[in-house]
Amino acid sequence: MTRSTNIPADSAAPASTHHPTAEQVEAARHDSKLAQVLYHDWEAESYDDKWSISYDQRCVDYARGRFDAIVPANVIRELPYDRALELGCGTGFFLLNLIQAGVARRGSVTDLSPGMVKVASRNGTSLGLDIDGRVADAEGIPYDDNTFDLVVGHAVLHHIPDVEQSLREVLRVLRPGGRFVFAGEPTTVGDGYARTLSTLTWRVVTNVTKLPGLRGWRRPQGELDESSRLAALEALVDLHTFTPQDLERMATDAGASEVQTASEEFTAAMLGWPMRTLECAVPTERLGWTWAKFAFTSWKTLGWGDANVWRHVVPKSWFYNVMITGVKPS
Repeated sequence: MTRSTNIPADSAAPASTHHPTAEQVEAARHDSKLAQVLYHDWEAESYDDKWSISYDQRCVDYARGRFDAIVPANVIRELPYDRALELGCGTGFFLLNLIQAGVARRGSVTDLSPGMVKVASRNGTSLGLDIDGRVADAEGIPYDDNTFDLVVGHAVLHHIPDVEQSLREVLRVLRPGGRFVFAGEPTTVGDGYARTLSTLTWRVVTNVTKLPGLRGWRRPQGELDESSRLAALEALVDLHTFTPQDLERMATDAGASEVQTASEEFTAAMLGWPMRTLECAVPTERLGWTWAKFAFTSWKTLGWGDANVWRHVVPKSWFYNVMITGVKPS
């Protein structure tokens, strides 16, 4: 098992208020599902801010773009689906924005973390969407056979110990002809270069900000120490990286048909992860709106080049994110 996080283990990320004890962290080293609950409960209230998640047009377009990039055009023309499920929902980013984008009419959100289900359900309510939430294990989804028309997930499969078993469960709860779409999964090659670049960035920034006159650009030591406990859990929850062929094989073995994969973010990931690491090392108020605009515009520009130039040159297994779709046979 390998980590898919790209921020070094000693990097700083803003902590939430649900801090596990040292004893809980130690127990989580021997229980990956406990680690998932502790880490994601800890992150739940601050997760949207940490990852710049929103439910406005920016993220609606992003979520819809991931869906459109992998789903066949003839399916897109027949939207919306009636009932959808998000597996490992986190704060609800993928499904809530897909519903707003017209992909589905109503949905259910599930996660192993009660804290995440609480936040996702609250987000759905605040948006006025038809959503229900359940705490659920992705290896044993608590819904009847043939319940959903669509199952989605974003950056969730790499957290699940038995991915193939989870995909079998996805197919079980889908109606015949129903589709699943999972996006944002880390590739093995992409994880390697992204982590290397992030580690290098972290070392440079943390050393430079020790210099006289630059110490105001460094997060307080107490915040760095506290976030190191979060990083210790983060190292335990990212269980896998994938090649596109890995995912295709697992989905096919689980019983899916019409399986397809696609990948994205090559140069965008090479810039994005160092920028994210810098944001973790430097106090938020030091960067401001100008930085945020530069970071987002740069990432989008490189993403355009990845989609329109590099995808014709570079093997898809070299891109950072891989997505997959498939259908439950009728």
